[in-house]
Amino acid sequence: MKYAEAIQTIQKTLSGRAPRRLSIPGFIPAAIIIPVFEIEGEAHLLLTVRTDRVMHHKGQVSFPGGAREEQDKNLEQTALRETYEEVGIPPETVAIVGQLDDFPTITDFMVTPYAAAIPYPYPHRINTDEVAELLEVPLELFLSDRAFEIKEKTYRGVTYPVYYYYFKHAVIWGVTGFIVNRFVELVFGYNPAAGSEK
Repeated sequence: MKYAEAIQTIQKTLSGRAPRRLSIPGFIPAAIIIPVFEIEGEAHLLLTVRTDRVMHHKGQVSFPGGAREEQDKNLEQTALRETYEEVGIPPETVAIVGQLDDFPTITDFMVTPYAAAIPYPYPHRINTDEVAELLEVPLELFLSDRAFEIKEKTYRGVTYPVYYYYFKHAVIWGVTGFIVNRFVELVFGYNPAAGSEK
């Protein structure tokens, strides 16, 4: 999908609705950025591969972000701070274009996602304690079911459908798979989970 069209669609869709906010006792407030940028006219999303040294979700693919800290005035600031700490993208280069619905995780985080435009090439400095690799994933990957699969996983005795997206050597699943799925369905009106034959 063309970058200009993607950003325009994100802004138009998210500015016209109030994001769903959830409050569950004991859940830790957290926030992420869904960074959207342009390569050769096409929209891409920036994701990270987490190291094996982080506390949660070791080795998994995620968006930049993390738990709210005391100095954060709001969750948007949490998302910007964590993006800078993990990836080194300065907050002043990140343009928030909309907020999505809160997403509770099975690990007791309440994640607030923000879609944002970033420049390309983006200034960055990876925190090697937290981030093993950056992934530049074409938005188009999430707009078809060719790289998509649903599997079931059981956690604490409850079985959940889990969404998997495959990109080169990486697997995007878990919380990140669900968030990108909801983002694409909400903004672009497409959900491979409904029509996938896999």
